[in-house]
Amino acid sequence: MSINKVLITGNLTRDPELRITASGFPILSFGVAVNDRRKNQQTGAWEDYANFIDCTMFGARAQSVSNFLTKGSKVAIEGKLRWSQWERDGQKRNKIEVIVDEIEFMSSRDGSAPQAPRVQSAPSYGQSYGSSAPQAPMVDTSVYDEDIPF
Repeated sequence: MSINKVLITGNLTRDPELRITASGFPILSFGVAVNDRRKNQQTGAWEDYANFIDCTMFGARAQSVSNFLTKGSKVAIEGKLRWSQWERDGQKRNKIEVIVDEIEFMSSRDGSAPQAPRVQSAPSYGQSYGSSAPQAPMVDTSVYDEDIPF
């Protein structure tokens, strides 16, 4: 058995690109920047390093989501990794991308924090798009580092 599941939060690096196939199937492509924090060995200071991740979403939801995303939008994405390989101009190329299953908007179109819905499942990162599961009332589950036993 193998598991292929990815959960990332970050900001869009560019405006999303919506393409429609010849058969009318929507495909949405966008990039997300996710920071990785590392300690600089020379200065001892913590520094953020950006990882740029290509994301792809398919279907009618992709077309709807494209209306709400712009460069800089903060999102949470759940999906799976997919590796692709192709040849262009005699050179083999490959890439790893995230195929988006669920997306949540963590900022509104004007860049402010989104309005939290009155009833939401916990944990939630903001406004969910495409979730059909029943929603439970939000419960305060504050956890601090000193509360974790390891």
